[in-house]
Amino acid sequence: MAELRSIVMRAHDKWTDTGLPRVQMVRAEACADQVYQPMLHLVLQGQKTLSIGDEVSRYVAGSYFLVPVDVPATGQIHSAATDQPYLAVSLTLDPVVISTLLLEDQQTATPSSSSCFEPVPAPAEMIDAWLRMMRLMDHPHEAAVLGPMVEREILFRALQGPLGGMLRDVAHPEGRLAQIRRATQWIREHYTEPFRVEPLAMMADMSVAAFYRHFKSVTAMTPIQYQKRLR
Repeated sequence: MAELRSIVMRAHDKWTDTGLPRVQMVRAEACADQVYQPMLHLVLQGQKTLSIGDEVSRYVAGSYFLVPVDVPATGQIHSAATDQPYLAVSLTLDPVVISTLLLEDQQTATPSSSSCFEPVPAPAEMIDAWLRMMRLMDHPHEAAVLGPMVEREILFRALQGPLGGMLRDVAHPEGRLAQIRRATQWIREHYTEPFRVEPLAMMADMSVAAFYRHFKSVTAMTPIQYQKRLR
C-alpha cells in the first residue's frame, strides 16, 4: 500500500490518466459532485463519503466498491480524519474483458452483497495486482503486454469477492443490468427534457413495476430522481 500511495501521489487534484488503458488515479483534498462511470474503485488513503440516491456509504483505505452503471453522486472527503489527501485508483469496467473471464471461470457465482456501493475490504492479492499495474506506468514498453494480464487478475479477484455477482451482471449484454444501462444512457442524453417512465420500461423490455424495482436496485434512485440529480 505504501508503494501504491507513492505512485498515486503523482496524480492531479482530479481523475488523472495513467497512460494505462481504463486505469485512472486521483489525489484530492475535496470532492465535487460528478457522474461516476462503470468502474472498480479502490481507496488507498483517506476517507470519503459517497451519497448515491438514497444510499450513503463511507470508504476507508483498503476498501473498494463497484459502479455498474453511470450514476450521479455527491462525495465528501474527510481530510480531518487522516490529515492526508485522498488517494484512489479506478478501473473502468469493460464487459468484454469480464465476459472472457467468465468463459474460463466455471465456479458458482458468488452472491452479491446488498449493494454494489457498499465498501468491501480488498484482499491482499487484489492490492498486489494493483501495485503491479501501477508500476507499469514507468514501463510503457511492458504495459502493452502485461497490462491486460494484470487487469484480468484484478477483475478475477473481484469476481471471487462479495461483489462478484454484480460484476458478472456487467458482462451480460442482454441481462437486466444492460437494460437498465440503456435507460440511464437515454436519460443522460435527454436529461433536460420531461419524460414518462412507461417508454423507458418498454425500451428495457420490462413492466413498469419491474423497471422501477430494477432501476432503483442498480442506481439507488428512481428514474425521476436520477434525472433530477443529473440536472
